Amino acid sequence: MEWTDAGIVLSARPHGESGTILDVLTREHGRHAGLVRGSRNRALLQPGNGLAIHWRARLPEHLGSFTLELAQARAGALMESRQTLAGLNAFAAIAGAALPERMPYPAVFEAAEILLDAMMDQDFSHWGPLYVRWEAGLLEALGFGLDLSQCAATGSTADLVYVSPRTGRAVSREAGAEYAGRLLALPGFLQATTVMPDRAATRAGLALTGHFLAERIFKPNGRELPPARLRLDALSGESE
Repeated sequence: MEWTDAGIVLSARPHGESGTILDVLTREHGRHAGLVRGSRNRALLQPGNGLAIHWRARLPEHLGSFTLELAQARAGALMESRQTLAGLNAFAAIAGAALPERMPYPAVFEAAEILLDAMMDQDFSHWGPLYVRWEAGLLEALGFGLDLSQCAATGSTADLVYVSPRTGRAVSREAGAEYAGRLLALPGFLQATTVMPDRAATRAGLALTGHFLAERIFKPNGRELPPARLRLDALSGESE
């Protein structure tokens, strides 16, 4: 049993005297764990780094072992500011906790590579909206996508500014006026890629995707949003 794939490091933990259990997000094999033997490669096993990975095991259900090479070094750049480090930690925590093991989600992987590459420029105004879109795409891939195409109440496609926290469907300004205090804000950049989001819109996007990650993925399994994701919420309001 073996395969070769591209991967992004999510987490690594020591195993025995010199081994490491590595958790990676791969393009074709989903989130996958494996044993990395020896200490020679530990410097490569930082969250965010891109790896070329070969996995081998005697049986498919076994943990198996990884041999790997560095494909793209990102970790150093992503740790240079508090906000990019918070974004990296939130990404790794959400991917590691929300994605089932060994289930391929190629689109989630591809979007993650775009997000992490954007994070390296350290400009939250650039990568913050991409992070929100990555979480929205994750929800979609897991079967919990938001329906932002038309108003849930009227069917109108105009002036959609709210989302129902219960159904995940868009609501127009007029239809939602009476219930605005109970609805989630819908930032325009989630509907049109030409909209340039400001920091407030990005924070609204984080609140939106965070709500549905919590309600549809984590709470049904007796869990809460990872602390790393909550820290990103807090730091998103700070100036760079």
